[in-house]
Amino acid sequence: MKSTKSPSTADPAASESAPALALHTGSSDPRQLIIRNLRQSGIYIALVVIVALFAIRTDGVSLSPGNITNIVLQYSYILVLAIGMVIVIVGGHIDLSVGSVVALTGAVSAVLVIQQGHPWWVGVLAALAVGIAVGAWHGFWVAYAGIPAFIVTLAGMLLFRGLTLRVLDNISLSPFPAEYQRIAAGFLNGLLGGDGFDAFTLFIGAFAVAGYAVSGFRTRVARIRYQQAVESFPLFVARVLLVGAVIMYFAWQLAHARGLPIVLVILAVLVLVYGLLTRRTVFGRQVYAIGGNLPAAMLSGVKVRTVNFWIFVNMGFLSAVAGIIYSSRSNGAQPAAGNMFELDAIAAAFIGGAAVTGGVGTVVGAMVGGLIMAVMSNGMQLMNVDQSLQSVVKGLVLLVAVAFDVYNKRRAGTSR
Repeated sequence: MKSTKSPSTADPAASESAPALALHTGSSDPRQLIIRNLRQSGIYIALVVIVALFAIRTDGVSLSPGNITNIVLQYSYILVLAIGMVIVIVGGHIDLSVGSVVALTGAVSAVLVIQQGHPWWVGVLAALAVGIAVGAWHGFWVAYAGIPAFIVTLAGMLLFRGLTLRVLDNISLSPFPAEYQRIAAGFLNGLLGGDGFDAFTLFIGAFAVAGYAVSGFRTRVARIRYQQAVESFPLFVARVLLVGAVIMYFAWQLAHARGLPIVLVILAVLVLVYGLLTRRTVFGRQVYAIGGNLPAAMLSGVKVRTVNFWIFVNMGFLSAVAGIIYSSRSNGAQPAAGNMFELDAIAAAFIGGAAVTGGVGTVVGAMVGGLIMAVMSNGMQLMNVDQSLQSVVKGLVLLVAVAFDVYNKRRAGTSR
């Protein structure tokens, strides 16, 4: 009997040579590489410029250990919302209700834990259940009733804000027990010792750098195997070293403040999980297919209704996570909680490279977009910039980001 070989083993020499090729294959022209992927490169450059600008204008205060910790604590819930929002936008939808869902889930948790005296984890589970139920409600109307997401979630914004007022009876509830407060205000400190710094935080930072380097090298090998363009190996090493230096500086500052924030661990887990979900799973590829070309996705056999339904269930779940973090951070629940959060999450996704028409966007890009918004807000607060001017600046940044997306699309169309 004649044996057959699978494509993966048909050419062992080619397979074995891919890692070797990764050491020297690729373009060494930095300008060419930046232009080739201008939309993603632009946001990283913008983040570096904004961080440097505020570091200069605040005499280094913005990069102090205490302030970096505060940025993580103050804007973590927006970053959580941005993860879900970028998936919604990639699928070709929008969700205007997430701020109201944040308020409702925090209110439910507060009533159970503060008012009725249940254990803190009961409040967490109840908030997650409410968020998933809200997501299923939105998903049903969008996926199965065929109502545009803009209308459904606009109605949800009003509906769930009203329910928040009813649940709280128009009053604020506080304080939460210490265990609940630790979700957003607690730190992992002293697990590995350290003289004047937290060694565990530095260990996690080094682990993150190693993971980034290994993941980047594997991606590089895969692209070379499929004959895709990559940067030269020296530039790849330079990029890894630069990102590694930034991560270790960030970890060093946290280690010299109060250690590793628990909420940062939660956020890191979510970024890793959803990064894999969007890039390595069938569901993730189907979301991109629906947002990029809906008729083609339907002809390819994608169950569009099912995927759209779970997109909004996921958004409800992440809104509940953000609601738990926000209520823990504020140590209570307020009727006006979550106001305008949806706009911050949408801005983070678009600034991070998501396309207005859907089909384009990444979780990492949304995180960078959220960090740009966070650094700008924090920097302007340190400079005592008037609140009205802060809103003007944020609006202009969002407008420029979307205009940049439109410009890139037009340039791509004329270059074909």
